[in-house]
Amino acid sequence: MNQDFNIEKIRQDFPILSQQVYGKPLAYLDNAATTQKPRSVLDAITDYYTTTNSNIHRGTHALSEKASGAYETARKTVRHFLNADQPEEIIFTSGTTASINLVAGSFTDKFVSPGDEIIISQMEHHSNLVPWQILCKKTGAILKTIPLQDSSALSLNAIEELISDKTKLIAVTYVSNVLGTTNPIKRIVDLAHSHGKPVLVDAAQAVQHMPVDVHELDCDFLAFSGHKIYAGTGIGVLYAKSKWLESIPPWKGGGGMINSVSIRKTFYADPPLKFEAGTPNIAGAISLAAAIDYIQSIGIEKIAAHEAEVLNYMHDKLSSLPGLTIYGSKSNRHGAISFNLEDVDNYDAGLILDKMGVAVRTGTHCAEPLMQHYGITGTIRASIGMYNTKEEVDRLYEGLKKVQAMLQLT
Repeated sequence: MNQDFNIEKIRQDFPILSQQVYGKPLAYLDNAATTQKPRSVLDAITDYYTTTNSNIHRGTHALSEKASGAYETARKTVRHFLNADQPEEIIFTSGTTASINLVAGSFTDKFVSPGDEIIISQMEHHSNLVPWQILCKKTGAILKTIPLQDSSALSLNAIEELISDKTKLIAVTYVSNVLGTTNPIKRIVDLAHSHGKPVLVDAAQAVQHMPVDVHELDCDFLAFSGHKIYAGTGIGVLYAKSKWLESIPPWKGGGGMINSVSIRKTFYADPPLKFEAGTPNIAGAISLAAAIDYIQSIGIEKIAAHEAEVLNYMHDKLSSLPGLTIYGSKSNRHGAISFNLEDVDNYDAGLILDKMGVAVRTGTHCAEPLMQHYGITGTIRASIGMYNTKEEVDRLYEGLKKVQAMLQLT
């Protein structure tokens, strides 16, 4: 174990990890669904509601000024975390789903016509699939899909073959929420840009596991959720290059996103407020800044190294179980491993593991096209965060042996 990574101290920072489930210590291996929250994030949320609670941007009193300052400071924190050029390129949303829907909704009327094409991949979460289906149905555009290679990676050659004069956008996940497969986003962006095509990156499973630099990636859009990066729920981020924010229309209308309004016409505020109609999740934004501060106090590179060690150990341990099939490649994987046990229903396996204090996710993981690719109805998914240990992997392994003993046909 990395001696520079104080796992005991980190685990102590997460109050929920000290509890027991059915009399067993909690081994939380469902981090791809949501992460637990460090005490500093919980304290930031409590402090906001006890000392600062007010609506933002429209008040002259002290609480409103304080809340507005904290909210905009959070935006600057995200900007530095992603290495965006300016804070105005950071839009707060309710999550990755809302961020992608914002782009899809804004693109619909402005850039997409009948016969145009949107490109996605076969490994996308439904949140990076359904919005584009809706767009295509509304506009008459065509949705094209990047197939998976045998290695469960995306082929650059396949992407290039799909790009045409009709392509309007390529939307692709950075890290698969099912396989953990990490796509070569920089190369995909460079390829798309060589054809003059913009790229949206779903980074919901990336930003918590490794450094993500939007300036280096040169992506046009990038989306992620706060609750998957140790912040509260209901807060998300859309990064977008300034040129896009200036050219696309707002997705929603309401208070806070206008300069002036008459009965017949509205003049919109400048980005990012143009895309933040209504009262935002102020506490959520503050919690996101606190989560990022916590991550940076440890170091994202150290987190990545620790997680790689735990995930590789998990892969090797699970691979030794007879009758267990792991989906995806061991190499270039972050965060998650999905697998099935021969002759065992994954839902039943999840219930038994839960009784042993081991929390995993079972089902399709909002990625049914990927399940169809493998010809399966679902998987068991174990996904890690910075606080997980090899000892918890051992508990998963022993739990799966018990599952096999109880459920496998003889």
